[in-house]
Amino acid sequence: DSLAADHPENSLLWEISGKDLSTPSYLYGTIHMIDKDDFFLTASAKEAFKTAQRITFEINLEEMNSLGAQFSLLMKAFMDGGVTLKSLLSPEDYKLVDAHFQEMGLPLFLFERVKPMFLTVLAGDMSPEDYQAGEVVSYEMEFAKMAEGQDKEMAGLETIEFQMSMFDSIPYSVQAEMLVETIKADDSGDDQVDQMVEMYKRQDLQGLAKMISSEDSGFAEYEELLLVNRNKNWIPLMGAMMLEKPTFFAVGAGHLPGEYGVIELLRREGYTLRPLKS
Repeated sequence: DSLAADHPENSLLWEISGKDLSTPSYLYGTIHMIDKDDFFLTASAKEAFKTAQRITFEINLEEMNSLGAQFSLLMKAFMDGGVTLKSLLSPEDYKLVDAHFQEMGLPLFLFERVKPMFLTVLAGDMSPEDYQAGEVVSYEMEFAKMAEGQDKEMAGLETIEFQMSMFDSIPYSVQAEMLVETIKADDSGDDQVDQMVEMYKRQDLQGLAKMISSEDSGFAEYEELLLVNRNKNWIPLMGAMMLEKPTFFAVGAGHLPGEYGVIELLRREGYTLRPLKS
């Protein structure tokens, strides 16, 4: 694939070495949901995974499965002060959102008081039927299965609580706007999703970064919060983990590229990052 060869920075897998590390660790950019037919892992990714002693996700997936975590997630899913989705949206927009969730087999009245950001995550993903039918896979889930199969320790860079609190710094009205934008994009055909998946398959990090930052103005404002600050928080944690044992970090591909992406931030800390393309 000469296209990727011309842009050596375009790779989903990166080897991290140098500074104080005696053995390399690895960084892998995931896409949270992808059609089963589009899912791929290169030989070097499988090899890197095998050599690592620990697999680190954005959130520790084992923790996600605990009842306590699920309960606290549920408690944090609701808006404060009796705010409802209806009160945040115009009648037209509410109709649009309602129709979208009906189509997914999820009656909206169940979610009236749920933070719109949660609904955006639900709405933007593939339909639940796809997921149940096993038509859609998640890199995180696949890696977790592999980790269990290979008896590897799993860890996370953030707690669920932290991810929730991040949503809370975005006003409900803006969250609601983002929800409507997501659904409009979804209804106008899945061009954007398809485009994103195509870029992902080409391992085109730069293209993905551009797409995320231009996606819609609703996101740009909060990009700092949702990406940059988190990336900066991760660097010391990654450093400590890598020093302890070779680690395979699997985080959303959007976190890798750019001036404040994880690749650049690690380089600034004195690590050597090398793309492993195939």
